[in-house]
Amino acid sequence: MPRATRTLILINVGVYLLELLNPRIILGLFALWPLHTPLFQPWQLITYGFLHDPTSPAHIFFNMFALFMFGRSLESYWGPRRFVIYYLVCIVAAGLTQLAVQQAGGVQEETIGASGGIFGVLLAFAWYFPRQRLFIIPIPIPIPAWLFVTGYALIELFYGVTGRGQGVAHFAHLGGLLGGALCILYWRARHRFAA
Repeated sequence: MPRATRTLILINVGVYLLELLNPRIILGLFALWPLHTPLFQPWQLITYGFLHDPTSPAHIFFNMFALFMFGRSLESYWGPRRFVIYYLVCIVAAGLTQLAVQQAGGVQEETIGASGGIFGVLLAFAWYFPRQRLFIIPIPIPIPAWLFVTGYALIELFYGVTGRGQGVAHFAHLGGLLGGALCILYWRARHRFAA
């Protein structure tokens, strides 16, 4: 496994184990709290992306599995430095999107999870490897990466707009996608103008 992908997974797992020791303190300091609450701190725009639900091992498992599956190819393509920058940009973009949605709706709940970064990774994988075939349970046939990510984004948008799937930060996922797209477009434009 490439170095940066492995390091990100190990950090997430290590933080999760710390969370299990004292979730109340860890979440109070490092989860992303809404702007209108006294618990909000600027560093939470990064730290929330390394926290996961301490009552649900599936939360961290599926996020880290996706990072393992798709992060390796991107890190091999970009190199570790660019991959980590991209991942963190997606985390921050997801957090900012979630804060904006919470501010508009007056939500008091904290946000945790690497999903914003993971959605950015999915977008980049589909962008650079669009025809790569993926087996998705329960779909019995492999589908191209671009179709999987497009479909997943549309489902997130539907759930976010309709308010279904409570307890999931659907707009943070979409924010990770948007942040990833803007980051890739910026890099492409900078390369074009530098040439």
